[in-house]
Amino acid sequence: MVKVTMLARVMDGLPLAEGLDDGRDVQDVEYYKQQIKALFKNLSKGQNDPSRMSVESGPYIFHYIIEGPVCYLTMCDRAYPKKLAFQYLEDLKNEFERVNGNQIETAARPYAFIKFDTFIQRTKKLYQDTRTQRNISKLNDELYEVHQIMTRNVQEVLGVGEKLDQVSQMSSRLTSESRIYADKAKDLNRQALIRKWAL
Repeated sequence: MVKVTMLARVMDGLPLAEGLDDGRDVQDVEYYKQQIKALFKNLSKGQNDPSRMSVESGPYIFHYIIEGPVCYLTMCDRAYPKKLAFQYLEDLKNEFERVNGNQIETAARPYAFIKFDTFIQRTKKLYQDTRTQRNISKLNDELYEVHQIMTRNVQEVLGVGEKLDQVSQMSSRLTSESRIYADKAKDLNRQALIRKWAL
């Protein structure tokens, strides 16, 4: 279940928006929000952090996406599917960029886009129950994609196996031909020595 959602500008860690009723059912919510803010500060140092990542913290996992100048982060229960968490963040990202994209760089105060909370809450409700038909469909789509990747990988491995067989056959042929070449070279050396002695 999605517990806390925050958006921040990457270059300076400035909080841009937050789900206002987030974390009411989380014990020590302020502690986790401080961890999130510390994570934003670390990301602002520009250490080439991955654009998508999950970070464990106690019974929760922070999932984030960095897209352009914004980091979109959510804190979820460990059991919450990672695919849904990232899909939730993608939905937030798409709407936030559409509505506020040209104002992000010029935001001067924390939570300048607090009105975005309405969209956060509405979207959060869609993702709360992992058993809804909509979310099951998203997970099934992901399973299909993973299945396609696995099928492709197995086929590629089989193709590599065939190529390895060809390389092995070529290696065996080269080994036998090099023995023949070595034998012929020895014969030619002997013949050259015999001619040299005969003169």
